[in-house]
Amino acid sequence: MTILEAAAPLSYRMAPCGPRGSPQLPPWRRIISPSSCRLCTLISRQFPICNAQSYTDDLWLSSGSAQSSTAVRSRLLAAEREEAKAVLSLFLRQKGLRSILAARIVNKADGFIEHLVSKLQITYRSRYAEGRELSTPEIRDALIPYLEALSKEHGDGLVEVVENFPDPFAMEREALSSSMFLTPTSSNKHKAIARISTPTSGGALPELVLYLLDLGMDHEEIKNVVRKFPAFAYYNVDRKIKPLVALLLELGVPRSNIPGIIKKRPQLCGISLSDNLKPMMTYLENIGVNKDQWSKVLSRFPALLTYSRQKVETTVSFLTELGVPRENVGKILTRCPHIMSYSVNDNLRPTAEYFQSIGADAASLIQKSPQAFGLNIEAKLKPITEFFLERDFSIEEIGIMVNRFGIIHTLSMEDNLRPKYDYFLTMGYPRNELVKFPQYFGYSLELRIKPRYARMIDCGVRLILNQMLSVSDSRFGDILQKRMNGI
Repeated sequence: MTILEAAAPLSYRMAPCGPRGSPQLPPWRRIISPSSCRLCTLISRQFPICNAQSYTDDLWLSSGSAQSSTAVRSRLLAAEREEAKAVLSLFLRQKGLRSILAARIVNKADGFIEHLVSKLQITYRSRYAEGRELSTPEIRDALIPYLEALSKEHGDGLVEVVENFPDPFAMEREALSSSMFLTPTSSNKHKAIARISTPTSGGALPELVLYLLDLGMDHEEIKNVVRKFPAFAYYNVDRKIKPLVALLLELGVPRSNIPGIIKKRPQLCGISLSDNLKPMMTYLENIGVNKDQWSKVLSRFPALLTYSRQKVETTVSFLTELGVPRENVGKILTRCPHIMSYSVNDNLRPTAEYFQSIGADAASLIQKSPQAFGLNIEAKLKPITEFFLERDFSIEEIGIMVNRFGIIHTLSMEDNLRPKYDYFLTMGYPRNELVKFPQYFGYSLELRIKPRYARMIDCGVRLILNQMLSVSDSRFGDILQKRMNGI
């Protein structure tokens, strides 16, 4: 039994067949009776983006219909809005938002939905000229790439852009409805920059600019922030900027560091303190983030508090699954909050599997050198592994070196590994000295390795790499003196 047959007891009527040879709509796009809302609900479970009534009613209007073209266009626009809402909701869920939260955001984003509809108008201008409807795949094909582009541009600030679509865009949307012309995103940036550059009627700069200047930012820095995140130009000083500044000062962030935080993550200003920031801080403190270190954490990586709870929990779950003790997860985030920006599926998991494949302890490594998990496997990790393999180190030896010196894969091939290895070959040490002490690659060639080796040779003694490099200058001198005296 088909879904339509199952719904037969409900009241509905089928749209009349179109002209011979005209495209036939699938069944779920033919149900048009207002009394069939339950059916549309039923169908929507099978087809998440479904606006059959609005589309079919307009598509199959006969030439003798008494309805005006204005009414037809009105219903088409209504259907397009619903399609745009469904696409946006789907996109937000794919970005990690819970279904309830995504729906709440979409329902508050009327201005942004109109903006998406205008995108459809310009993308399919010829279709509109012919009076033809758009299919759901066509709508998705037009909107998903645009949303992806916005997501790349604004990152986690996309939600802020969606919810607080700038007021000046309303004028733009009004123009779009008549001209079907969409101003490029770069124009929106120009408008936002103009907003913070144009004096008020009284001749003064906008309040936002004056406050940020007093905070220590210069006008060009403010413009750069707006170029990065145009919505920032429309933030209310008293409701958004000042509360965040007060929180940062309360956490011990020096006032001089606050401009840097805003420049790195202006989206932070748009997040609710009571609903998002403080609950997230409490959660992170409960998993071990040192609350006394918030000043350093936020100065280093203010984006930490802009991630969704789901994103954070996913990362925490992966770390514990990998074998990191739960009490150490917070220590990792305190020392290297950037790890939260790494995707579990695209970065953390594949990188852990790669390190395990060469014999490294991934759980131990991510605690000692979490930054290594943000590296590209093909472009960075494998070439360094190959570097040692080509010099007759075994996979097992490389694994030992990684376990002993976790950042070895983060080092530059040309500026670090190659010149230091070439110099090592001139020192007369056996290769296993590097396996025992891979930290050799962490010392400066010109300021540490060469001077100490030369001094050691001058004294006529021989020390292992660890003794030669890891001790202080005074301790190194004492060791040399003792060896020279035969002690």
